[in-house]
Amino acid sequence: MIQAEEFVEAARNLGFGWYTGVPCSFLTPFINYVINDVQLRYISAANEGDAVAIAAGAAIAGKPAVVMMQNSGLGNAVNPLTSLTYIFRIPLLLICTLRGDRLLQDEPQHKLMGQITEKLLQTMTIPWEFFPTDAGEIEPVLQRATAYMQQERCPYALIMRKGAIAPHALTRSSIPERENSNSAHIQQSFFRDRKEQRISRSEALARIVELTDPENTVVIATTGYTGRELFASKDSANHLYMVGSMGCASSMGLGLSLARPDLKVVVIDGDGAALMRMGNFATIGTYGGANLTHILLDNEVHDSTGAQATVSAGISFAKIAEACGYGVTLAGDDPALLDALFTADANTRPKFAHLKIRPGTLEKLPRPNLTPEAVLQRFMKHIGNS
Repeated sequence: MIQAEEFVEAARNLGFGWYTGVPCSFLTPFINYVINDVQLRYISAANEGDAVAIAAGAAIAGKPAVVMMQNSGLGNAVNPLTSLTYIFRIPLLLICTLRGDRLLQDEPQHKLMGQITEKLLQTMTIPWEFFPTDAGEIEPVLQRATAYMQQERCPYALIMRKGAIAPHALTRSSIPERENSNSAHIQQSFFRDRKEQRISRSEALARIVELTDPENTVVIATTGYTGRELFASKDSANHLYMVGSMGCASSMGLGLSLARPDLKVVVIDGDGAALMRMGNFATIGTYGGANLTHILLDNEVHDSTGAQATVSAGISFAKIAEACGYGVTLAGDDPALLDALFTADANTRPKFAHLKIRPGTLEKLPRPNLTPEAVLQRFMKHIGNS
């Protein structure tokens, strides 16, 4: 058994100051120590997949990050670990607890995951070792992890068994204080019944590009046609095209915006992606700042897979964003909504716009001619993190 301080301080010496995840009782002392230290950053994610994407955003901003989760949450994290951190080559330190450990009597819901945790990490090509239980092991473990992450630019995992860390009391809250008054501004525009009158995705993207200054603004486009059309509209070093990890664009944007408050971060989401990880609305509303702008282009279908309908026709995303704590929330199908969004003052909170668009895409839509890794390296160089 080690003290939380021994591991966290050794990790801090190697640059790790950002932590995010979903709690597990095995992790409690560890999380408490991080929260108690005002020089460290802890972000409580809605699920483990969002935690991976938030940490990825911090990492590409040059902030080494740690993701903490129970092994049952590995299921939630498989998609961003395989289609975000792996293909973009983003190094993260994972600390995953071992519920269902064969050496323990545990609850029945943990039995199978306890048997397959190690194999699951191996299947995802994530090297792992057990979390240190002796102070003398900490430095060598961290050295092996950081050496791998620096060389391969991919995640490295530590599996934590029960009782690895001595108890540590929580003395402060991890949730930022917000004013209780409702500071959100709602503009509920008229949604026309004739969907064909709505603007296209490419028209909306072109206007967003016009409204953003590449010198101080980055744009993250969700997977599917959104990223591809943004590339076709105007490829730029300040653009990041998500090619997988559906639903994770907003959480990665959150991590980046928090790690780089000097940057304006614009996330372009889709209705299917937003519905998939709607819990991140609450995380953004709680932690996000005014430098984060979240735009949802809603055509009510999964366009790139055959235009199967989503359930977004009956969803008021702006009201959800307002309830979650965004500072400005707009909705409608008038493209002037975008101009209003970029000129609105959100004070200290993120901004959100729900813009209805019509289905369909460009003929002979190209895919980015750069690999995801090349796109990310270009993006990082643009923001000064080479």
